[in-house]
Amino acid sequence: MIEITPLVKLEQHEVQLEFVRASGPGGQNVNKVATSVQLRFDVRNSPSLQEDVKERLIQLGGSRITDDGVLIIEARRFRTQEQNRLDALRRLTLLIQKALQKPKTRRATRPSPAAKALRIDEKKKRGQIKRTRRVTPHDWE
Repeated sequence: MIEITPLVKLEQHEVQLEFVRASGPGGQNVNKVATSVQLRFDVRNSPSLQEDVKERLIQLGGSRITDDGVLIIEARRFRTQEQNRLDALRRLTLLIQKALQKPKTRRATRPSPAAKALRIDEKKKRGQIKRTRRVTPHDWE
């Protein structure tokens, strides 16, 4: 059981972890040991998440989401399988927690009459400054 929040938990079978050889730090060890982790989570078919959360998670996943709705997270920051496994699970948890937050609904606002008047005054002042910089034909003489 993977706990995302106290109310949201994923079953272990929903997340597949595959260990592959990684590029990067590790010296000669990198050619022998599969330390990189590829985490796969089927967002569309997950029974643990609500539909609105799934949609937000797909949006947040971006290029990490396949056409089938599978989220793929690759973790190869560390030299050990265990650290990379924990890193991948932590990143999945953070992504789902972000998807759980409902976005605020945008309410259209209008400037107040005082704000409109201030804007017009500023525009008039700016125009006056520009008028004083103008070169008129009688200035050439």
